[in-house]
Amino acid sequence: MSSMKPVNSLTLAQESFKPLAARMRPCSLEEYVGQGHLLGEGKPLRRAIEHGILHSMILWGPPGTGKTTLAELMAAKANARFEKISAISAGVKDIRKVVEEARTARGEHQQATILFIDEVHRFNKSQQDVFLPFVEDGTFILIGATTENPSFELNSALLSRTRVYVLKRLTDDDLLQVLKMAMANVKKGLGLQPLIIPHELQHVLVQAADGDARQALNLLEILADSAIDNIVTTELLTEVLQVNLRRFDKQGEVFYDQISALHKSVRGSSPDAALYWLCRMLDGGCDPMYIARRAVRMAIEDIGLADPRSLDLAMHACAVYERLGSPEGELAIAQAIVYLASTSKSNAVYTAYGKAMDAAKHNGTAEVPLHLRNAPTRLMKQM
Repeated sequence: MSSMKPVNSLTLAQESFKPLAARMRPCSLEEYVGQGHLLGEGKPLRRAIEHGILHSMILWGPPGTGKTTLAELMAAKANARFEKISAISAGVKDIRKVVEEARTARGEHQQATILFIDEVHRFNKSQQDVFLPFVEDGTFILIGATTENPSFELNSALLSRTRVYVLKRLTDDDLLQVLKMAMANVKKGLGLQPLIIPHELQHVLVQAADGDARQALNLLEILADSAIDNIVTTELLTEVLQVNLRRFDKQGEVFYDQISALHKSVRGSSPDAALYWLCRMLDGGCDPMYIARRAVRMAIEDIGLADPRSLDLAMHACAVYERLGSPEGELAIAQAIVYLASTSKSNAVYTAYGKAMDAAKHNGTAEVPLHLRNAPTRLMKQM
């Protein structure tokens, strides 16, 4: 890796022109937000990164969950060269160039190379085959990022040579932490411009970002540039998000109260109330896909085997909205919500699953009873 250059006023000026999301990109695992299931203390991937141990992998997750950042942190910890290409615009020629540079770095400088391929699923199967031998012989460490299921989009040969890590959509708490870090950071963030955003409006902002840290920071930067006296008002946020924020009306109702009301109306078999709260949320600018995902959860958690068709209907509502958008998709979600509220309810599987999981965690080493074991031989059948 190239040596660090001294920081001068020109460098700082250039940094100030970068988008906030680029400036706030984490430089260490301590600054990285989210993905605790992969990067929590003692987790295998975290230990590998901390010790500079590299292996080829596929990072699968929604946009803005930290795939590129994670790859860069690995390269920095391992003192490896970091080469980034996009499968959207790159071709075989670009890969071969990286191969030659990686060989030179390894032969002359004993330095490893990480090849980060963004949107790796965009490469067709023959393009994916090109870098297989170089992954095998260690010419470079491959880290592919994808928003699509690798099982469907990537060669089985490539998957067998990599580990797949699933990055989860950032939670609202994660995004709130990202916003607070950006607003407090003096060097890279908005610390020199104390921004006042009421707590309830922060929740609206993270809802609009929909699990995407980059989107959250982009919206925050627009608000910072537009705020008068550094105060973010409901009117300003409405203008920036281009949605109606009636969810925060003069009665003080907030987003979480409304989703709770919707869920309890379904659980209480009140289709009229469920439809009302659905429309309140849609009218307030809630992402319809968020409600559709909650409908799937209701079908599993509250209805279950009492009416297995409810899960199909909820899943179909998600698919209709993804394919057709508004207003047809919203009508499909409304139909699913009314059906869920009207049908029979049973949380038996949901409750039993929780108890069975608890039993498995506390009795995980119990042996399988003999009458339940596989018996491929005559002796074992007798036993």
